[in-house]
Amino acid sequence: MRIDQQPAYVLHARPYRETSLLLECLTRDHGRLGVVARGVRSERGRLLRSQLEPFQPLALDLLMRGELATLRAADTLANGLRLQGDAAMAGLYLNELVVRLTERQDPSPTLFDAYARTLARLGSDDPLAWTLRRFERDLLDALGYALQLEFEADSGEPVAAEGLYRYDVEQGPVRLHGANVRAVRGADLLGLAQDRAPDAAGLAVLRDMMREVIRFHLGGGELRAWRVLSMALTSRGRQR
Repeated sequence: MRIDQQPAYVLHARPYRETSLLLECLTRDHGRLGVVARGVRSERGRLLRSQLEPFQPLALDLLMRGELATLRAADTLANGLRLQGDAAMAGLYLNELVVRLTERQDPSPTLFDAYARTLARLGSDDPLAWTLRRFERDLLDALGYALQLEFEADSGEPVAAEGLYRYDVEQGPVRLHGANVRAVRGADLLGLAQDRAPDAAGLAVLRDMMREVIRFHLGGGELRAWRVLSMALTSRGRQR
């Protein structure tokens, strides 16, 4: 099957045979695809390889055969982002998250749009932590794992902004009736549901909550990007 001018982003690349790359690409209409880019590690393939960088909006011509596609051509759709520093690490986190949580050839235009929108935010002045929480929320929603954030799991009552909760991955917010250092404020759950940024304390708690949710859907695994981000923050703290 031929696929022409398919909007896509490269999520990951690794060497394949002597002169080729095996790419993981997020496409608009076909989901995540494994793509063989033949000859791009040779001298003659340098130009094409230069286009296959992360965060660049591409239009790919592909030939699908079984599980893998073969790259026939790639066109750059616009000036790509040059993410640097924390934004670059955040972008690599997005890519790892998509590769680890999605199945190949499972179309999700909603996820593709959320990914493109998030890259634009990473290239702007939007707060980094809030940008990541929004993407995690939208990714889970696109994959059918939508968070239940607005109603208490045990009572069915609306989440109270002033309440404290424990988030159960399979049920939703469970009301707490005493102090708990890992408690999530109801206002922060509602903020995530309604796309309103919490304060710094709320974002920190939501980060931990989202990691627990993601671990659950990974089957208890960890993401390499979490360790990298943690090491970077620790190093920065020591420098201060």
